[in-house]
Amino acid sequence: MTRNNMTARVNSSPYCGAITQEQFLFYEMRTTAGLLVESGSDEEVVSRIIADNLYQYPSARSLRKVSLGCVRRLRALGDMSLVEVIATQPFDVAKQVCLYAMMKQNRLVCDFMLTVIGEKYRTHDDSFSKADVNAFFLRLQEQDDKVASWSDSTITKIKQVLKRILLETGYLEKGKADRLCPVLLHFVLENALRNNGDEHMLPAFNQFL
Repeated sequence: MTRNNMTARVNSSPYCGAITQEQFLFYEMRTTAGLLVESGSDEEVVSRIIADNLYQYPSARSLRKVSLGCVRRLRALGDMSLVEVIATQPFDVAKQVCLYAMMKQNRLVCDFMLTVIGEKYRTHDDSFSKADVNAFFLRLQEQDDKVASWSDSTITKIKQVLKRILLETGYLEKGKADRLCPVLLHFVLENALRNNGDEHMLPAFNQFL
C-alpha cells in the first residue's frame, strides 16, 4: 500500500483518540447543560464558563477547550429536552443521557458500549475484565489503520477512560470490580432512543428490541 493510500485510510477512519482529553466530564456537562437551557447561545455559555471559571480550572485555555467540547457533545443530542434532563434530573438519569450523548459523538465509545457491554448483557454474561477491553482494541486495530497507528500509551489512556465511564455510570461498582452491574434504562432515555432512530444503541443500556 502506498503512503497516500495509507494516509487516506487513516483520514477516513471514524475513530478519534480525543477521548483521552475530553473524557466523561459529568460535572462539566451538567453545568454546561444548565447554561444552555437558560440562554440557548453556545458562545454566551462558553463566555460565561470562562468569565466565572465555573469548572474551577486553572486556565482560561482549558476552560474554553473543555466548554466547547461539552457544548458540541450536548448539541449532538439534537434534543433540548435531553439537555434539560442532564441539567436538572437526578444523577443516575442525567449520567445515562450523558453516556448517550458521548455515544452519539464518539464512535469508539459507541462501539465499545455495543460490542462489549451490550453483548455481555445480551448473552447474560456479567463478567468483565481487562481481557474484554484488550480484545476490543485488538479487533479495532485489525480493522482500522488509524487505530493501528495509535501508540501503546494512547490506547492505555483510552482503556482507562472507558473503565472510568463504566464506573461513573454504574456499570461497575468499584475500580477492581470484575462483574457488570444490572442497568435499568430510564424511560426518558428509552423514549428518546426510539424516537431518534437510535434503537441500535439499546443493548448498551441492557435493553433489547
